[in-house]
Parts: sequence; structure tokens; C-alpha cells
Amino acid sequence: MKSIGNLLQSGDWKGEKHVPVIHAPAKVSSGEKFDLKITIGDAIGHPNSFEHYIAWFKVFFHPEGGKFPIELATFNFTAHGEGDNFTEPVGLTTVKLQKSGTIHAISYCNIHGLWENTQEITIE
Repeated sequence: MKSIGNLLQSGDWKGEKHVPVIHAPAKVSSGEKFDLKITIGDAIGHPNSFEHYIAWFKVFFHPEGGKFPIELATFNFTAHGEGDNFTEPVGLTTVKLQKSGTIHAISYCNIHGLWENTQEITIE
């Protein structure tokens, strides 16, 4: 069986401009609100032109012991700018979690496909 999971690419975001960067604390208190920010190209800029751009981010949370991930956010970037003025893809949301687990972020580049990154988060 073919699986979309086989198409997800990953790497170190410090050396690969397509890997989504997850900005979230490593630890928070149960039910405490925190900002969850997803960016791309923090260390190596992504071009973001009409020909080559990040189209979207999807963010999921998989709680420890949970069977399925929970979708936290979808960020679509349908406007890329005009002339020499281009947008930089950034997604920001406020989240509160009850259990420790893993944040999964996926980005889609129109030329280079799907990219993933994860970050563990501890809930105290």
C-alpha cells in the first residue's frame, strides 16, 4: 500500500530551508495558554516567489498514549506578493494542552513537496 507518510521529508531546519520550525515552550502547566508559532527558513531563507513558495502549514498534537493526533491549526498562504514584495509564511495560534506529547508540523513547497518537523512538549 502506498502511504503519504513515505512522501514526508525531514531534516535539520538549520540546514534545510523547507523544514517547518516549531516555536513552542518545552514545558508548560496543564491548561496554560501559550503561543505556538510555525515559521520556515529561519536559518536559510526560502525564496517565496511566484515560482517557488510555501503554500501551507498543518499542525497536529499527538498526546502521549493517544491513538490519533489532534489537528491544532492550518495556515494557508495563497497570496505571495507582487513585484519585489513577497510575504513570509508564518503561522501563529494560541494553544492550551492537558497532556504531554508531540507537536507535528508539516509544510508544503510547490516545488519540493512535503516537509515535517516535530517537537516534544511536557505538561506539568
